[in-house]
Amino acid sequence: MIRAVVWGENVHERTNETVASIYPAGMHNCIAAALNEDPAIEATTATLQEREHGLPQSRLDRTDVLLWWGHAAHGKVSDDVVERVADAVWGGMGLILLHSAHFSKIFKKLMGTPCSLTWREAGERERIWVTTPGHPIAEGLPDYFELEHEEMYGEPFSVPEPLETVFVSWFEGGEVFRSGLTYRRGAGSVFYFRPGHEAYPTYHDANIRLVLRNAVKWANPRTTRNADVHAAPNRAVETALEPIEERGPKLHADGEDGLR
Repeated sequence: MIRAVVWGENVHERTNETVASIYPAGMHNCIAAALNEDPAIEATTATLQEREHGLPQSRLDRTDVLLWWGHAAHGKVSDDVVERVADAVWGGMGLILLHSAHFSKIFKKLMGTPCSLTWREAGERERIWVTTPGHPIAEGLPDYFELEHEEMYGEPFSVPEPLETVFVSWFEGGEVFRSGLTYRRGAGSVFYFRPGHEAYPTYHDANIRLVLRNAVKWANPRTTRNADVHAAPNRAVETALEPIEERGPKLHADGEDGLR
Protein backbone atom coordinates (compact mmCIF):
# COMPACT_ATOMS: atom_id res chain seq x y z
CA MET A 1 0.00 0.00 0.00
CA ILE A 2 1.39 3.40 -1.02
CA ARG A 3 0.82 5.93 1.75
CA ALA A 4 -0.02 9.31 0.17
CA VAL A 5 -0.88 12.59 1.83
CA VAL A 6 -2.66 15.34 -0.10
CA TRP A 7 -1.76 18.75 1.32
CA GLY A 8 -4.24 21.49 0.46
CA GLU A 9 -4.13 25.16 1.25
CA ASN A 10 -7.89 25.02 1.84
CA VAL A 11 -8.40 28.77 1.48
CA HIS A 12 -10.36 29.30 -1.76
CA GLU A 13 -12.85 26.56 -0.89
CA ARG A 14 -13.79 28.41 2.29
CA THR A 15 -13.88 31.95 0.92
CA ASN A 16 -15.10 31.72 -2.69
CA GLU A 17 -18.59 30.50 -3.61
CA THR A 18 -17.55 29.35 -7.10
CA VAL A 19 -14.75 27.18 -5.77
CA ALA A 20 -16.94 25.84 -2.97
CA SER A 21 -19.62 24.82 -5.48
CA ILE A 22 -17.08 22.82 -7.52
CA TYR A 23 -15.23 21.34 -4.54
CA PRO A 24 -17.69 21.34 -1.62
CA ALA A 25 -15.42 19.06 0.40
CA GLY A 26 -12.27 20.91 -0.66
CA MET A 27 -9.84 20.26 -3.49
CA HIS A 28 -7.63 18.20 -1.19
CA ASN A 29 -10.47 15.74 -0.52
CA CYS A 30 -11.35 15.56 -4.21
CA ILE A 31 -7.73 14.71 -5.06
CA ALA A 32 -7.52 12.16 -2.24
CA ALA A 33 -10.70 10.52 -3.51
CA ALA A 34 -9.15 10.23 -6.98
CA LEU A 35 -6.12 8.49 -5.50
CA ASN A 36 -8.21 6.17 -3.36
CA GLU A 37 -9.90 4.84 -6.49
CA ASP A 38 -6.75 2.72 -6.83
CA PRO A 39 -6.60 -0.08 -4.23
CA ALA A 40 -2.80 0.21 -4.17
CA ILE A 41 -2.99 3.76 -2.75
CA GLU A 42 -4.13 4.93 0.67
CA ALA A 43 -4.56 8.72 0.56
CA THR A 44 -5.28 11.02 3.48
CA THR A 45 -5.28 14.83 3.69
CA ALA A 46 -3.64 17.71 5.53
CA THR A 47 -4.32 21.43 5.37
CA LEU A 48 -2.70 24.76 6.12
CA GLN A 49 -5.04 25.40 9.06
CA GLU A 50 -4.00 22.33 11.05
CA ARG A 51 -1.29 22.36 13.70
CA GLU A 52 2.08 22.18 11.93
CA HIS A 53 -0.03 22.35 8.74
CA GLY A 54 -0.92 18.71 9.34
CA LEU A 55 2.66 17.64 8.61
CA PRO A 56 4.47 16.86 11.87
CA GLN A 57 7.65 14.82 11.56
CA SER A 58 5.88 11.68 12.72
CA ARG A 59 3.44 11.91 9.81
CA LEU A 60 6.11 12.60 7.20
CA ASP A 61 7.97 9.56 8.50
CA ARG A 62 4.94 7.48 7.52
CA THR A 63 4.40 9.16 4.11
CA ASP A 64 5.60 7.68 0.83
CA VAL A 65 4.32 10.47 -1.44
CA LEU A 66 3.18 14.00 -0.60
CA LEU A 67 0.99 15.98 -3.01
CA TRP A 68 0.98 19.77 -2.60
CA TRP A 69 -1.60 22.32 -3.79
CA GLY A 70 -1.17 25.97 -2.80
CA HIS A 71 -1.94 29.40 -4.22
CA ALA A 72 -3.18 32.29 -2.07
CA ALA A 73 -1.22 31.55 1.11
CA HIS A 74 2.29 30.51 0.07
CA GLY A 75 3.74 33.04 2.51
CA LYS A 76 1.76 31.62 5.43
CA VAL A 77 3.45 28.23 5.22
CA SER A 78 5.90 27.78 8.10
CA ASP A 79 9.57 27.76 7.14
CA ASP A 80 10.09 24.99 9.66
CA VAL A 81 7.56 22.79 7.86
CA VAL A 82 9.20 23.59 4.50
CA GLU A 83 12.58 22.49 5.86
CA ARG A 84 10.99 19.33 7.27
CA VAL A 85 9.39 18.46 3.92
CA ALA A 86 12.63 19.14 2.04
CA ASP A 87 14.51 16.82 4.39
CA ALA A 88 11.90 14.14 3.78
CA VAL A 89 12.29 14.49 0.00
CA TRP A 90 16.08 14.32 0.22
CA GLY A 91 15.62 11.18 2.27
CA GLY A 92 13.41 9.52 -0.36
CA MET A 93 9.81 10.71 0.03
CA GLY A 94 8.12 11.45 -3.29
CA LEU A 95 6.70 14.94 -3.88
CA ILE A 96 4.08 16.02 -6.45
CA LEU A 97 3.53 19.76 -6.93
CA LEU A 98 0.17 20.76 -8.44
CA HIS A 99 -0.70 23.87 -10.46
CA SER A 100 0.15 27.07 -8.56
CA ALA A 101 2.36 25.13 -6.19
CA HIS A 102 5.02 26.13 -8.72
CA PHE A 103 5.36 29.26 -6.56
CA SER A 104 5.33 27.44 -3.22
CA LYS A 105 8.21 27.73 -0.79
CA ILE A 106 8.98 24.02 -1.03
CA PHE A 107 9.19 23.97 -4.85
CA LYS A 108 11.38 27.08 -4.94
CA LYS A 109 13.67 25.57 -2.30
CA LEU A 110 14.06 22.30 -4.15
CA MET A 111 14.51 23.94 -7.56
CA GLY A 112 16.77 26.79 -6.45
CA THR A 113 15.21 29.12 -9.05
CA PRO A 114 12.38 31.73 -9.11
CA CYS A 115 9.91 29.21 -10.65
CA SER A 116 8.11 32.13 -12.33
CA LEU A 117 5.96 31.97 -15.48
CA THR A 118 3.37 33.90 -17.48
CA TRP A 119 -0.34 33.38 -16.84
CA ARG A 120 -3.84 34.43 -17.91
CA GLU A 121 -7.13 33.56 -16.23
CA ALA A 122 -9.60 33.35 -19.10
CA GLY A 123 -11.11 29.87 -18.87
CA GLU A 124 -9.64 28.83 -22.21
CA ARG A 125 -9.19 25.39 -23.70
CA GLU A 126 -6.03 23.49 -22.78
CA ARG A 127 -4.74 20.63 -24.91
CA ILE A 128 -2.26 18.45 -23.02
CA TRP A 129 0.09 16.43 -25.21
CA VAL A 130 1.90 13.34 -23.98
CA THR A 131 5.51 13.93 -25.04
CA THR A 132 6.97 10.79 -23.41
CA PRO A 133 4.45 8.05 -24.23
CA GLY A 134 6.40 5.27 -22.51
CA HIS A 135 6.64 7.08 -19.19
CA PRO A 136 4.83 5.47 -16.22
CA ILE A 137 3.06 8.76 -15.43
CA ALA A 138 1.50 8.71 -18.92
CA GLU A 139 0.36 5.09 -18.76
CA GLY A 140 -3.19 4.60 -20.08
CA LEU A 141 -3.50 8.08 -21.59
CA PRO A 142 -4.31 8.95 -25.21
CA ASP A 143 -1.84 10.93 -27.33
CA TYR A 144 -3.46 14.08 -25.97
CA PHE A 145 -6.49 15.14 -23.96
CA GLU A 146 -8.28 18.44 -23.46
CA LEU A 147 -9.65 20.52 -20.61
CA GLU A 148 -12.39 22.84 -21.83
CA HIS A 149 -11.67 25.52 -19.21
CA GLU A 150 -8.33 26.20 -17.55
CA GLU A 151 -6.01 28.98 -16.50
CA MET A 152 -3.18 29.59 -18.96
CA TYR A 153 0.40 29.12 -17.86
CA GLY A 154 2.98 30.12 -20.45
CA GLU A 155 6.71 30.02 -21.06
CA PRO A 156 9.28 30.98 -20.05
CA PHE A 157 9.07 28.80 -16.96
CA SER A 158 12.12 29.54 -14.83
CA VAL A 159 12.85 26.09 -13.46
CA PRO A 160 15.93 23.89 -13.90
CA GLU A 161 16.11 21.60 -16.90
CA PRO A 162 14.01 18.56 -15.89
CA LEU A 163 15.01 14.95 -16.10
CA GLU A 164 11.96 14.33 -18.31
CA THR A 165 9.19 16.39 -19.86
CA VAL A 166 6.14 14.13 -19.76
CA PHE A 167 3.49 16.66 -20.88
CA VAL A 168 3.37 19.85 -22.92
CA SER A 169 0.25 22.05 -23.01
CA TRP A 170 -1.16 24.21 -25.79
CA PHE A 171 -3.71 26.88 -24.93
CA GLU A 172 -6.48 28.41 -26.98
CA GLY A 173 -4.73 31.79 -26.89
CA GLY A 174 -1.65 30.28 -28.55
CA GLU A 175 0.77 29.80 -25.64
CA VAL A 176 2.56 26.56 -24.86
CA PHE A 177 3.90 25.31 -21.53
CA ARG A 178 5.91 22.37 -20.15
CA SER A 179 3.15 20.92 -18.00
CA GLY A 180 4.64 17.72 -16.60
CA LEU A 181 8.24 17.76 -15.38
CA THR A 182 10.21 15.23 -13.35
CA TYR A 183 13.19 15.82 -11.08
CA ARG A 184 15.31 13.95 -8.57
CA ARG A 185 16.27 15.77 -5.38
CA GLY A 186 18.46 13.70 -3.11
CA ALA A 187 16.79 10.29 -3.03
CA GLY A 188 13.31 11.73 -3.67
CA SER A 189 11.38 11.78 -6.94
CA VAL A 190 9.64 15.09 -7.72
CA PHE A 191 6.90 15.72 -10.30
CA TYR A 192 5.38 19.07 -11.23
CA PHE A 193 1.94 18.88 -12.92
CA ARG A 194 0.40 22.12 -14.20
CA PRO A 195 -3.43 21.73 -14.47
CA GLY A 196 -5.64 22.48 -11.47
CA HIS A 197 -6.94 26.05 -11.27
CA GLU A 198 -9.42 26.25 -8.41
CA ALA A 199 -12.23 27.91 -10.40
CA TYR A 200 -12.60 24.96 -12.83
CA PRO A 201 -13.51 21.30 -12.24
CA THR A 202 -10.09 20.02 -13.34
CA TYR A 203 -9.72 17.46 -10.57
CA HIS A 204 -12.99 15.83 -11.56
CA ASP A 205 -11.57 15.02 -15.02
CA ALA A 206 -10.88 11.31 -15.54
CA ASN A 207 -7.56 11.82 -17.34
CA ILE A 208 -6.28 14.20 -14.67
CA ARG A 209 -7.22 11.73 -11.95
CA LEU A 210 -5.38 8.97 -13.83
CA VAL A 211 -2.26 11.13 -14.07
CA LEU A 212 -2.35 11.72 -10.32
CA ARG A 213 -2.60 8.01 -9.54
CA ASN A 214 0.18 7.20 -12.01
CA ALA A 215 2.37 9.93 -10.55
CA VAL A 216 1.94 8.63 -7.00
CA LYS A 217 3.03 5.17 -8.10
CA TRP A 218 6.00 6.62 -10.00
CA ALA A 219 7.13 8.75 -7.03
CA ASN A 220 6.74 5.97 -4.47
CA PRO A 221 10.20 5.41 -2.95
CA ARG A 222 9.41 1.77 -2.21
CA THR A 223 9.08 0.77 -5.86
CA THR A 224 11.66 -1.55 -7.40
CA ARG A 225 12.95 1.40 -9.39
CA ASN A 226 13.99 3.21 -6.20
CA ALA A 227 14.69 0.25 -3.95
CA ASP A 228 18.47 0.72 -3.96
CA VAL A 229 18.49 4.53 -3.81
CA HIS A 230 19.37 6.23 -0.55
CA ALA A 231 20.16 9.77 0.48
CA ALA A 232 23.90 10.37 0.28
CA PRO A 233 25.28 10.61 3.81
CA ASN A 234 27.45 13.47 5.03
CA ARG A 235 30.08 11.46 6.91
CA ALA A 236 33.78 11.44 7.54
CA VAL A 237 35.85 8.70 5.87
CA GLU A 238 38.80 7.92 8.12
CA THR A 239 40.38 5.20 5.99
CA ALA A 240 41.51 5.24 2.37
CA LEU A 241 41.57 2.48 -0.22
CA GLU A 242 45.15 3.34 -1.13
CA PRO A 243 48.08 4.39 1.12
CA ILE A 244 48.22 8.16 1.67
CA GLU A 245 50.46 10.54 3.54
CA GLU A 246 48.47 13.09 5.56
CA ARG A 247 49.92 16.53 4.78
CA GLY A 248 47.52 19.19 6.06
CA PRO A 249 46.24 20.25 9.47
CA LYS A 250 43.33 18.23 10.88
CA LEU A 251 40.53 20.54 12.01
CA HIS A 252 37.89 18.01 13.02
CA ALA A 253 37.87 15.18 15.50
CA ASP A 254 37.79 11.64 14.11
CA GLY A 255 34.25 10.55 13.27
CA GLU A 256 32.84 14.07 13.49
CA ASP A 257 29.89 14.33 11.05
CA GLY A 258 27.66 17.07 9.73
CA LEU A 259 30.25 19.83 9.43
CA ARG A 260 30.63 20.02 5.67
